[in-house]
Amino acid sequence: MKKWQLAIVFLVFVVMLAACGTDEESSTDSKGTDEASASEEQAAEDQESQDEVVEGDSSSYPMTISPTISGTEDRDGTEYSFAEVEFTEKPENIVVFDYGFLDTLDALGVEGIVGVANGNTLPDHLEKYNSDEYTNIGSLKEPLLEDIAALEPDVIFISGRQSAFYDQLKEITPNVVFIGTTQDDYWNSFLNSVDIAAKMFGKKAEADEYVAKFDKAIEEVETLAGNYETSLVTMYNEGSLSGFATNSRFGYIYDVYGFQPVTEDIEASSHGSNFGFEAILEFDPEVLFVIDRTAAINGDSNIDTDMENDIIQKTTAYKNDQIVYLDGALWYLSGGGLQSELAKIEEVIAELK
Repeated sequence: MKKWQLAIVFLVFVVMLAACGTDEESSTDSKGTDEASASEEQAAEDQESQDEVVEGDSSSYPMTISPTISGTEDRDGTEYSFAEVEFTEKPENIVVFDYGFLDTLDALGVEGIVGVANGNTLPDHLEKYNSDEYTNIGSLKEPLLEDIAALEPDVIFISGRQSAFYDQLKEITPNVVFIGTTQDDYWNSFLNSVDIAAKMFGKKAEADEYVAKFDKAIEEVETLAGNYETSLVTMYNEGSLSGFATNSRFGYIYDVYGFQPVTEDIEASSHGSNFGFEAILEFDPEVLFVIDRTAAINGDSNIDTDMENDIIQKTTAYKNDQIVYLDGALWYLSGGGLQSELAKIEEVIAELK
C-alpha cells in the first residue's frame, strides 16, 4: 500500500476513536445528570414529607404531656398531685372520664376511644358514646377498675372527680393524664386541654379552626354584655341558690364574656356560695343567670316555680325579662369541651338577643 493511502486509513481510524470517546463522555454526562436529577427529586420529596409531619404523628413521639394543673384539693382537704407523662408513641386505646375532654376529642375527630364514663349523666351531644361500641368504665366518681384494665388502655384521661383514684388508675397504665379545668383560671385551663388533644393526636389544624369560631362568638357576646351594668351568675339546686363571682368555676361569664359582676363579695367555691333570694333582691342585678343543677342531675326540676317567687319578681332582672335560665346539663356536667363551650356562648347570645 502506498504511504499516502496508509496515512488516510490511519487518519480515519483516529477520527473514529475520537467519535467513540465523545459518545461515551456524552453518555456518561447524561447518566450523571439523570442521576443527579433523580437525587434532587428524591431529596425534595423527602423534605416535603418532613414538612407534612404534624404533632401527634408517630414521628413526633416521644413527647412529654403535662397535666392542666399540677394538683388539686378535695372537699375534705385531701390533696392530690398529678405528674407529667412521657409517651413513646401515639396512644391507640383511649379511655376518657372527663366529658369535656371527650367532647374535644369528638370535635377533633380523634379515633381510638374504647371506654367512657357512661352513666346517666352523659350529655345529649355525646349520646353516640352510649352504645356497645364503647365500654362503660363506670360513673364519674366510681370507676370500674377491672373493666378498665381489661381494655389495656394506652392512656386514661381524668379530671377532678377521679382524683382519688389516680394512683389506682396508674397501676393499670402509667399514662394517666389529668386534663381537668381549674376554677380560678377556667378558660385558660380549658384551652390547655385542647392543646393537649391537638398535640397528642395530630389535630392542630382542626383545633385552630374550631378555636377561631370562639373569637367571633365572644365578640358578639361581649357586645351584648355591654348593654348591662350589672349581672349575677347563680346555680339552682332543689330550691336553693348558690352565687358565683369572678374567681369561680363560672367566672368566665364575667372575665371572658364581658358581663360586669354585681358584687365581688362571694366566696369562691366549686358549687358557689349560699345565696338566698333576699340577697339577689338586695344586689338587684340587671341580668340574672341561673344554671339548673337539679335538671342536670335528676332530669326534672321546679326551677320556674321556685325562682319566680314574690321576692324575685321585685328584681330588675325579672321586671325586664332578663332572667336567663341556662341548660344545667351543658353548664354543670359537660363544660370544658370545644363543642360545649361554644354552645354555652351561643346559648347566652340566643337568650339575650
